[in-house]
Amino acid sequence: MSSTEFDNLLLGNADFLRPYAVTLTKDSESAKDLYQETLFRAISNREKYLAGTNIRAWLYTIMRNIFINNYRRGNRQFRLLDNAMGDYLLSHQPSAVGNFAESDLRVKDVQMAVYNLPVIFKQPFLLYFEGYKYYEIAAILNEPLGTVKSRIHFARKMLKMRIVRH
Repeated sequence: MSSTEFDNLLLGNADFLRPYAVTLTKDSESAKDLYQETLFRAISNREKYLAGTNIRAWLYTIMRNIFINNYRRGNRQFRLLDNAMGDYLLSHQPSAVGNFAESDLRVKDVQMAVYNLPVIFKQPFLLYFEGYKYYEIAAILNEPLGTVKSRIHFARKMLKMRIVRH
């Protein structure tokens, strides 16, 4: 399939994505961003589209995966939407005062344990911790998927052993 044929097929089938984006995001501005990101990814991955297959299903899958990945990455940030204050995004403030000295020591123990991991385990573990999926990590590190999964598994085991001892 030529680029022109793909572009025409994409543009002819892209309008149905707009309502789906609004359904996912519940926000018109976020929906526009999701829609644009989906079209960008579709165009940049046009060689992965198999001519004759359902392009709508392919585009739905791209959009859904982008939304899920963004949600997972955003979920790691502790933010709270305060509807009573005009939908401003506020940083989450804990209601109780914790013992920060003890928690700081624990965080330092974990950071030191991660820092002391062998590089072959540390790289995939840190990427996984940042929210990347296994296949994305495999592509970034140019390693087989099974190798990435194994290294992350062993990194977790090593961290667990090192942290429990302290």
